[in-house]
Amino acid sequence: MNIPPYVGIPNRFRQALRSGQPLIGCWSSLASPITTEVLGLAGFDWLLLDAEHSPNDVTTLVPQLMALKDSPSAPVVRPPINDAVIIKRLLDIGFYNFLIPFVESGEEAQRAVRATRYPPAGIRGVSVAQRSNQYGTVPDYFQQINDHIAVIVQIESRAGVAAIDAICAVDGIDGVFIGPSDLAAGFGHLGDPSHPEVQEAMAHVFARARVHHCPVGILAPVEADARRYMEAGVTLVAVGSDLGLLRAATTALRQKYQP
Repeated sequence: MNIPPYVGIPNRFRQALRSGQPLIGCWSSLASPITTEVLGLAGFDWLLLDAEHSPNDVTTLVPQLMALKDSPSAPVVRPPINDAVIIKRLLDIGFYNFLIPFVESGEEAQRAVRATRYPPAGIRGVSVAQRSNQYGTVPDYFQQINDHIAVIVQIESRAGVAAIDAICAVDGIDGVFIGPSDLAAGFGHLGDPSHPEVQEAMAHVFARARVHHCPVGILAPVEADARRYMEAGVTLVAVGSDLGLLRAATTALRQKYQP
């Protein structure tokens, strides 16, 4: 689908996610506004700006958000940890969509949601003029914003898989997202997300999320995997990364001229 340019309120990405529409995305991990802008021009439905496994922080993420202002791609941020202070800072610089890593219980999912909401629904601290509300110029921002923040949580461990029903049942959770590599490690199969035990755990997450009408996402840079997951009902699919694309293209280019 073609999501209209990112404008914050209303959050069209959250609406599309909750509707069950397929949303194809790409990982952005090079911490560069130029590479992020190029990804935005490709027309992905969403881009994951990674602050967990990439050298990103609020000072590098602001220029990347600026680079995506005219893009059809919705920015999604992954903070390094499920921490209210870090999430508050990411909210204030203009993120509306969050992928929270390593959530293992309903209580942790609730904590993530509460970190993104102003009181009384949550604990987000109040700044009257920040980038998210265009420095105090958005009418009724404080009255509206709680309903326009998307929270997706990552299932990356045995505990997360075991708690999938409690996590999906949390009000304000807009989706769950499987991290295949971490999930494989959590099940004792480091580097082997295709192991039958890991695939069985994924299928369990898919099935239980479907019962709760909770959208599911996954990172699947191999096309055959991505299409198989989509056939299984996964709607939020990251099909590659800027780093992976650059590495593959540069390696292929050099190999053309090997003696």
